[in-house]
Amino acid sequence: MKVVEFYILRRATAYFVATLVWVLAIVWTTQILARLNIVTTSGQSAATFLELAALVLPSVIPIVLPFAVGIAVAQTLSTMNTDSELIVISAAGAPRITVMRPMLILAIFACIASFAIQNVVVPPARERIRYLVAEARADLISTIIQEGTFQKVDDGLYIQIGERLPGGLLGGIFVADSREEGLELIYYAKNGVMVELGDEQVLVMQDGVIHRKTADGVSVIRYKSYAFDLSEFKASSNSEPILSPKDRSLPYLLSPDPNDPYFQGKPLSFSAELHRRLTEWLYPLVFALIGLAVAGDSRSFREARIHPLLTTMTIAMFVRWGGFYFENRISKDASVTAGIYIVPALAIAVAAYFIATNRVLELPTSVIEKIGNLWSRARNRILSLRSGISAAPTEGQP
Repeated sequence: MKVVEFYILRRATAYFVATLVWVLAIVWTTQILARLNIVTTSGQSAATFLELAALVLPSVIPIVLPFAVGIAVAQTLSTMNTDSELIVISAAGAPRITVMRPMLILAIFACIASFAIQNVVVPPARERIRYLVAEARADLISTIIQEGTFQKVDDGLYIQIGERLPGGLLGGIFVADSREEGLELIYYAKNGVMVELGDEQVLVMQDGVIHRKTADGVSVIRYKSYAFDLSEFKASSNSEPILSPKDRSLPYLLSPDPNDPYFQGKPLSFSAELHRRLTEWLYPLVFALIGLAVAGDSRSFREARIHPLLTTMTIAMFVRWGGFYFENRISKDASVTAGIYIVPALAIAVAAYFIATNRVLELPTSVIEKIGNLWSRARNRILSLRSGISAAPTEGQP
């Protein structure tokens, strides 16, 4: 690799890493917050939360990688063009491949990483997440007896234990049950105990009252002993979680088990996931070629045009939206399967055509200019209205 190519690759890699880290941090945070209730509602430890957060990360990386590559390519070339470096390279007689090769190397590396992560790292990570959720569900009953905290067992059902007493007894039991429409039940007991009767989990409450509220009024029932069945909320620790196509390995998607209950219910979803795995890893290369087609030429920075980064990301978002559209469609209609391959192939062909013919891929400036003019008029109108309001005399002034 030539010195100038290594220089370009180093700059592009720096932009790539910086973009990947920050965008990945934002997306990763949103994904973790969406799963935070799994830990909080089941009383799991901090170690479980950290493990869950680490397992979510691999599934986020392939989504962010193409955009990081596109931003790195467009920003690197745009900066080099502004600093007249592209003009110097071109004037020195260097072929255009000198600028393209470092970007393609970065894109190919990202493609390989995306394919490996999606097919080697993500499936076992997602499977482990399924087991963590199943274990949290299985441990739900044991976490209910945490003293001093309200625990949500189900929609409309909450249990609180005041304290633990010697001999496994529980003191100060409070149960609020509003699962049945038009009926609210509140149980209170001075003490109680968790009892397992075979496969059933029962909370036996002693010396308490039941407040029963209906549309007709409120009634109070006092009892010496009352058994509250919690077995329906206890999942078997030996039960296998149901794995979706995204949790399966690539060999399994190529030959699914016909006895798989998920496959029997939604066979097209396995086909959709297989085609997604075979095409999604191409998007880093697609975005890199779009960036090269947009910003790979040496042009005067004084020339009026839309910023190459904005143009690259706009076109890339449109292409990626097309891919997402067909990914969602083929799980319901197998006749559109070819579309998931056509979108990246067509984008590569169009970008390659612009690069080969030394043309610049740009957004229609007329549309952008019209939008800009409308925005300027609206802004000027708002400013004039504000000036008129501030200049008007207030009540009581001459």
